[in-house]
Amino acid sequence: MEKLENKISYDIRGAIFLVYNELGPGLLESVYEAALAFELSAMGHKVKTQVPLPVKYKDVKLELGFRLDILVDDLVIIEIKSVEELVPVHYKQLLTYLKLTDKKLGLLINFNTDEISGSIKRIVNGL
Repeated sequence: MEKLENKISYDIRGAIFLVYNELGPGLLESVYEAALAFELSAMGHKVKTQVPLPVKYKDVKLELGFRLDILVDDLVIIEIKSVEELVPVHYKQLLTYLKLTDKKLGLLINFNTDEISGSIKRIVNGL
């Protein structure tokens, strides 16, 4: 049986292509975030943007200002970048977000590229 996260990620990939084909590379992350949230909402998904992510340390909730770019259906985290290239810290950031939220799947996207299909990375946390 197909996991719900995989179905959601299929829709997210479709929305990414729609946004990229319309806007192209080189814009601010916030522009892609808003457009992607719009497309996913139009597809019927429950979308939250800039979701606060508290960190617990020794049973103390630390308010550090971490935020998830997009959370889809309370299951899949999307981390948006518009950078020259993705570097290891980007992958680690999303994996940490997945662990802190106990989510299983995240997508890391770099919109500042000439080829969007190679700039969508799946990060899994025990899926």
